[in-house]
Amino acid sequence: MEQLAALSPFELKGEFIRLAQEHHDHQQAKSATLMLNAGRGNPNWIATGPREAFYALGAFSLAESRRVWHGDDLGGMPAKDGIAARFERFTRAHPDLPGIDLLDRCVRLGVERFGFEPDAWVHELTDGVVGDNYPVPPRMLAHLEQVARAYLRQELFDNHAPEAELRLFATEGGTAAMCYIFDSLLANGVLHKGDRIAIMVPIFTPYIEIPDLDEYDFEVELVHADMFVSEGVREWRYSTEEVAKLADPSIRLVCLVNPSNPPSLALSDRVREQIRDIVAERNPELLIVTDDVYGTFVNGFRSLAADLPRNTLLVYSYSKHFGATGWRLGVIGLHDGNVVDDRIAGLPEPDRARLRKRYGTLTLEPDALPFIDRLVADSRRVALNHTAGLSLPQQVQLGLFSLFTLLPDGQAYKARVQEIVRTRLGLLVEGVGMKIADDPQRAGYYLELDLLAEAERVHGAEFAKYLEDTYEPIDPLFRLAEHASVVLLNGGGFDGPKWSVRVSLANLDDLDYLKIGHHLRTVFAEYHDEWKAGG
Repeated sequence: MEQLAALSPFELKGEFIRLAQEHHDHQQAKSATLMLNAGRGNPNWIATGPREAFYALGAFSLAESRRVWHGDDLGGMPAKDGIAARFERFTRAHPDLPGIDLLDRCVRLGVERFGFEPDAWVHELTDGVVGDNYPVPPRMLAHLEQVARAYLRQELFDNHAPEAELRLFATEGGTAAMCYIFDSLLANGVLHKGDRIAIMVPIFTPYIEIPDLDEYDFEVELVHADMFVSEGVREWRYSTEEVAKLADPSIRLVCLVNPSNPPSLALSDRVREQIRDIVAERNPELLIVTDDVYGTFVNGFRSLAADLPRNTLLVYSYSKHFGATGWRLGVIGLHDGNVVDDRIAGLPEPDRARLRKRYGTLTLEPDALPFIDRLVADSRRVALNHTAGLSLPQQVQLGLFSLFTLLPDGQAYKARVQEIVRTRLGLLVEGVGMKIADDPQRAGYYLELDLLAEAERVHGAEFAKYLEDTYEPIDPLFRLAEHASVVLLNGGGFDGPKWSVRVSLANLDDLDYLKIGHHLRTVFAEYHDEWKAGG
């Protein structure tokens, strides 16, 4: 069991699932026992409206294709001239087509709010959903970049955007964004193998595991969230002393997930202000990579990319909010006038000469190529830059998700998914017999429970010491899987306390979380009985 604890929690989960499935199969003959897998944050809701709009757009686009070149299964590329007027006629002719009303409002929003030329706008959507062209420009389609930028400003910047322009690169989800960023920072000499970086923990495990790979081998400074008890559940906040580690100029980069994964709390105003002060006074060249995928679950959320636009690379995925993990939709955002471009411009001449050669086939002025465009080229090993970019149907769905959220329908949907996770959070802590303090910065997408701290709170320090001396920290997870068909992840794998567990509040039915809480309480009652029996 001690060897298994060294695995990534997402790999260890496979063993928990195997045990839970065995228990489930054994019990099913006697009862309706279900396996409850709260180990992965794949939501069990989806946004239906913007998907219906996507399919309605597909119907119009195929009609446009057949209009150009009609055969049994053969069409032509949709034509741009007059396409907006044809789209209006299509919407009037098909009022009962699912999604057509929302699609029409999304198209009109593009014209009325963003000032898009109607034919160019409708053609970008129509040609995009057909997927008959390479992405041009490869970084992101022009109209859809403006739409996504407005979405991010509303949802992640609290409607107060910096003056500098935010450039976006549409990627195959947040995971691809992470890979592209680390690779390009190294390729461009912004980071070097063995550099010192900081990681704010607990955090999504790849941010811990990637820096250890041979090609990076970064020296990692962990910035730990302080843990204190509030109403029976551990809170996860960063102390002034921990955040002060970022003031060391030898730390070249800091990675964080905000709101955090798994504690699911947004950075407090105090921490954001401290980081701003550190950048202003002590470490002005600090590069920040912030992954804000859970930002929409906190009202009034504000990203560090809004507070520190010069220093921050933004990673965002549409997967969680819209129930779209299978779509693989994400963006990398970087403001103009950023520290990455400044660092590249300040490299020694031999390094700049190397980079001129690397990107010289793309432009006559490779020195002036922005980092955001270098990311695109590097994602296809530079030589395939002309075929780079997220597929056009994916970009269109990303745009429709964004437009939907800019409408009242999307705000009502947002309130509903926030309500879902908060209801499940309440049921979980009720089942386990804990309380949780209200916190406006709590996303509630996950909950990380420190089981050892809870054992000490309920039964005293002697019982907690008995657990620590007698069992491995992942033993409760094996018991849950083996005896109750419940799958959770070990919080230690996220650089949380070894005796903590991560519960996803996104992927099971509401009352399942009440059951998981009861099972957790039962496991600890068993431990307590064993302790009492042993004197």
